Amino acid sequence: MKKSHTPTTSAAKRLLHQTLRKAFSFFPRALRFAIYRSFVDCDPRPDKRLILKIAETQEELEACFRLLHDAYVGSGFMQPDPSGIRVTIYHALPTTTTLCAKFDGEVVGTISLIRESVFGFPLQAIFDLHEIRGHKGRIAEVSALAVHPKFRNTGGTILFPLMKFMYEYCTTFFDTRHLVIAVNPNRIEMYESLMFFERLEETPVDHYDFVNGAPAVGASLDLRMAPGIFKRVYGKRAKRKNLYQYFLRTKLHNIKMPSRRYFTTNDPVITPELLDYFFNQCTTTFQDLSEREKGLLHSIYNLPEYKRVLPTTFSDSDFRLRHRKHQRYSLKCPGSFSVSGPDKTDVYDLQVVELSEHGFLAHSRVPLPSHVWGEAAILLGQAEKSVTKAMVVRGKHKGPRGFYGFTLVDPDLPWRKLVGVLQSGMTHEDLDNASRFLAD
Repeated sequence: MKKSHTPTTSAAKRLLHQTLRKAFSFFPRALRFAIYRSFVDCDPRPDKRLILKIAETQEELEACFRLLHDAYVGSGFMQPDPSGIRVTIYHALPTTTTLCAKFDGEVVGTISLIRESVFGFPLQAIFDLHEIRGHKGRIAEVSALAVHPKFRNTGGTILFPLMKFMYEYCTTFFDTRHLVIAVNPNRIEMYESLMFFERLEETPVDHYDFVNGAPAVGASLDLRMAPGIFKRVYGKRAKRKNLYQYFLRTKLHNIKMPSRRYFTTNDPVITPELLDYFFNQCTTTFQDLSEREKGLLHSIYNLPEYKRVLPTTFSDSDFRLRHRKHQRYSLKCPGSFSVSGPDKTDVYDLQVVELSEHGFLAHSRVPLPSHVWGEAAILLGQAEKSVTKAMVVRGKHKGPRGFYGFTLVDPDLPWRKLVGVLQSGMTHEDLDNASRFLAD
């Protein structure tokens, strides 16, 4: 006979969990961390019915947002919403990626990665990121983690593959060095003990408005340093207890990485129809934005089909032009810069990390000549190459590499096609059909 879960039994369970958690907190920190690590069980060959991918369809996104809503309501992080979903303005941005775990076609886990944009990060309202920014490298906030109730007590059957997917995506596709999180104090030690997040502040923030005023602790992880730490702590453990082998050496065929025409570092999926459905029809997210936030949203999406679903109470003065004038886009493209002299041509290898309509930023392992015209050959994608006349207008070389800003004379067709779609709000389909975004 199936057991019924009355409010009384639910309250009893919560009380038991609170009592056990309080008792656990009296253990020495090293012992608590050892206990957390003893629970690690990462299967190198998960069930083939498990698929990990980017949530890209309306059905997948809605399932993620419903799962998140129920998890947040159950944890007291939000009040129930009539829509039954939880979305924020960050989910409307092309710089946010929602990952999902599907089992037998059903979404059973989700996590969102929020790259910095004109909206910043949710947690920067209460945590200082100045020190992290000093270490350079791009930052992404890990947010909106939820696992379906029927998989929460299965030894990490969904959680560990989802965390591995997040790790691989951030280190290979998302061009991210630093991960930041804001989590409930009761859960911070899981991130500290298993993945070596370090706290941004010593004491929790009493009220974090992003999750219904619940307390929060901020923490960060330097992905450049993580492999060494993982190897030192997990390197000699048994395979299913070894997160070093799991994160860095194991290939999960369940993970379906996105295909990309260009070497962009985002995987936008939000179409005008999805914007309208989630942020106008299902919820009042757009309606509740401030005038400044509405203006910022218009600065991101510039095509008529997007603008017709954006908030209309927006003064179209010089706001959009002011915020788009110096807009740059994140990529990770190999290239070269060649400068011809009377006797020889010097060729310098580049790694392009940002581009705009008439310039780009790139790393170089050797100092580059400045204020000298040369030829920039940039591989924008697997079969997309741009060759244009360029010049270094600013730069600084320190340590093993330098950071240089280039200006272009006359961007060629491949360059203009890519910039056109990036300037207009984009999806995978847009990037595959970039020609339609060229100016007449």
